[in-house]
Formats: sequence, structure tokens, C-alpha cells
Amino acid sequence: MKLNKLLWCFLFLAITSYALGQQRNGENANSDPDTMMFRLSEIEVYPSRLDEYITILKEESAASVRLEPGVISIFPMFQKENPTEIRILEIYASKEAYESHLQTSHFKHYKETTLKMVKSLKLIDMQAIDKESMSMIFQKIEE
Repeated sequence: MKLNKLLWCFLFLAITSYALGQQRNGENANSDPDTMMFRLSEIEVYPSRLDEYITILKEESAASVRLEPGVISIFPMFQKENPTEIRILEIYASKEAYESHLQTSHFKHYKETTLKMVKSLKLIDMQAIDKESMSMIFQKIEE
């Protein structure tokens, strides 16, 4: 359990640092690190619907990042030992970008088609601790 929390913290910092690094390089230039929105979605999917759910989730997350400038990250994962436990790291340029995301056709399609596949859903809003040093993580990976 402790390892799982450490992994989440690392992953959160890694993706956030990448997003902030891209922002410094001119991408997502409208994002302000102080107004960005960070969220972890914890989803449990019924085992019999897992493959179908993952297919729809992959389509939605890819479309969101590709089509919406304010969506910096929708990064889905599952627990290795329990694949029905899905986690999504969501990073938005602002609260407004998140609210706009909820109105898109691809998000509405995802929400409507997966509603009966989801056993439980928990949305956890997060706050970055050290925004200034986060960009170093991806700089090291790119070296």
C-alpha cells in the first residue's frame, strides 16, 4: 500500500513536470502553474466489462489530449495485480479547461457508454507541492 502511494506521487510529479516543461517551451502557453487543475480518478471496473472499458477509455483520453489545448494530461493506468482498478492522472491548464472538457462529445460518449461498466468512481483533486523543480524529471529522461 505504501509503495502504491509512492508510485502515485512519483507519477504525479513526473507528468506534472512534463506539462510544466512543455509550458515553458511554448506549448500550452495559456497555462499558469498556479491555476492548473490536477486530479486523480480512481475507478473500479466490473471484470466482465474491462476490455470494453479500456478500449473506450483509450479513445477518450487520446482524443482529449489531441483535440483540447487545455487538456495537458489524461494518463490512464491500471494496477498490475488488479487490472480492474484503473487510475487516471488528469492535468488541465485551468478549471475552465476542465469544465470545457466535460462538454466535449468524446467525453460525453465515454461517460454515457461506460456508466454501467464502472463499479465505483472516486475523484481526488490534488495540489502540486514543488512546481519549480518538477520540470527536471522529464529533462533527465530526455537526456
